[in-house]
Amino acid sequence: MNIPNPSRTQTNGLRTFAIVIGAVLIAAASIYYFNSRHYESTDDANIESHVTAVSPNISGTVSKVLVTDNQEVKEGDLLVLIDARPFETKLGHARADEQSAAADAARAKTDLERAQTLFAQDAISRQTLDHTVASAQSAQAKLDGARKSVASDELDVSYTKITAPVAGRITRKSVEEGSYVQTGQELLAVVPHQVWVVANFKETQLTYMRPGQEVDIRVDAYPGVPFTGRIESVQHGTGSRFSLMPAENATGNFVKVVQRVPVKVVFDPTPDPKYLLAPGMSVEPTVKVR
Repeated sequence: MNIPNPSRTQTNGLRTFAIVIGAVLIAAASIYYFNSRHYESTDDANIESHVTAVSPNISGTVSKVLVTDNQEVKEGDLLVLIDARPFETKLGHARADEQSAAADAARAKTDLERAQTLFAQDAISRQTLDHTVASAQSAQAKLDGARKSVASDELDVSYTKITAPVAGRITRKSVEEGSYVQTGQELLAVVPHQVWVVANFKETQLTYMRPGQEVDIRVDAYPGVPFTGRIESVQHGTGSRFSLMPAENATGNFVKVVQRVPVKVVFDPTPDPKYLLAPGMSVEPTVKVR
């Protein structure tokens, strides 16, 4: 009668288990390898958007700030008021000068018409007529200049009201009531709602990458929430080539490194507004290349 050897049975069981586990791992690795050949992904990617800086077209004292940080605004909403009194005073003087110039031009025109009639009757000389013509032209030129001054001053008055150039959220607000601002000084910025992804893929990943391909986008801030998109374009040049100080490979210390190329990915469909997708946020896009 043969008595089973427990140790041998246990060894056989462990061997079988190891073989099964190995087979599963090999199968999983094979599936992953063949499946990964159809996808390219990177974690060097961020959300981008147009950031519109808001600056005054005139210098002056801020009389009122009507927005706060991260406030939602619509295109044309009033953001900042600059004290308009100095500009309105200047406009008043310009309008008075315009009225005076208009009266002088009207009088000069009347004098010209009278001089032309007298000249036709040989009552005045050609020299007198020429002098009258020159006076009328000078008066008209002064009137034109006065009108331009009025238009310029009216424009300056309109510049005292700074409005939102686009719809979006207020960011980088650095203006306060009572502060003196200069022409071109950035007061705040408006970030529109339209965003996209700039993914820096390795150049070796671009072999089968084309505009229009589907992209799965994982946003670090919302794990488990699926976002989808498509490739819109691939930059014609690597990121390092357009940096502030591009590498100079002709100096003799060349070391070949894999370059990265920015790829623009747009969301499709447009994400739900309840998810905050802001410039600079990290994402991981995966492109189905074939």
